[in-house]
Amino acid sequence: MSFASPSRPWDVHRLPSAEGRTFLVTGGNAGIGYFVAEQLAATGAVVVLGSRDAAKADAAMSSIHSRVPGARLRHLQLDLASLSSVSSAVDGLGLDHLDAVVYNAGVALDAPPRRETEDGHELMFGTNHLGHFALTRQLAPLLSAAPAGRVVTVGSFAARSERLDLDDPQSTRDYRPKRTYGRSKLAQMSFGFALDRRLRAVGSTVLSVVAHPGGALDSLTPSRPPVRVTTPAERLRALPAGLVVQGKDAGAWPVVRAVLDPEVRGGQLWGPRRFGLRGMPWNEHVPSHMADPTVADRLWAISGELTGTDPHLGFR
Repeated sequence: MSFASPSRPWDVHRLPSAEGRTFLVTGGNAGIGYFVAEQLAATGAVVVLGSRDAAKADAAMSSIHSRVPGARLRHLQLDLASLSSVSSAVDGLGLDHLDAVVYNAGVALDAPPRRETEDGHELMFGTNHLGHFALTRQLAPLLSAAPAGRVVTVGSFAARSERLDLDDPQSTRDYRPKRTYGRSKLAQMSFGFALDRRLRAVGSTVLSVVAHPGGALDSLTPSRPPVRVTTPAERLRALPAGLVVQGKDAGAWPVVRAVLDPEVRGGQLWGPRRFGLRGMPWNEHVPSHMADPTVADRLWAISGELTGTDPHLGFR
């Protein structure tokens, strides 16, 4: 298996082989997740697309197959807004180990009203954070059985300006969709960093890494019919924005590097090099509010209680 080395800088267009490895990408049927799945598929790995919508997963796999001949793809029925779906989904993998999982799936609402999952949790916090928290417990044995398992949590640039309100984690008193979304992504990132601290404390071989896509717009993203079609007019109108942000294909680069690069270490944050918004992936400084252990420990306890999940998560 070949990997990047100090003599060969990381090349987003020439990824190392990952043949023989298996990766799960939640929300791999659209957006950033689709391009993560497409790029990982080109390495020879088996890529499992976790999606609640089988038709959308089939469309994504068809698109990937058209661009990556011989791609090895599977669909896992998974609804992160349903804790019962999360608890039963892993049985459908049929694997004895999992080399990496990418926590990408998420919900972003732009306007009220406040919505809830079937378990009664605020939809964005419940799907983006709690669903992945619960999924981690289910995947722990498979990740621990891999030679060097990884959990890659996809955060957001929006989390930089937010702070968690753990007295009201589900925005029951003051619901503002954009703020609630940013806080749900901050909760994910805080969890990702806390998970790695806990993995190191028990001597686990599994790493937890956080990545984010920067500013990634649909209008700057190449078409992938039938998944997504970007018209020439949309691309033309978006050209000025392209000086600052990028498409979702490039937004996937930090995530893919966090999965594949053997130089990546647990507890790191990977994002685009230019102002955290666009460009080649690099290892960023972790903002203190994202890695505050006191906040993270409280969030962890709340998450375990809300999901009925063993707080130790079962890693070894």
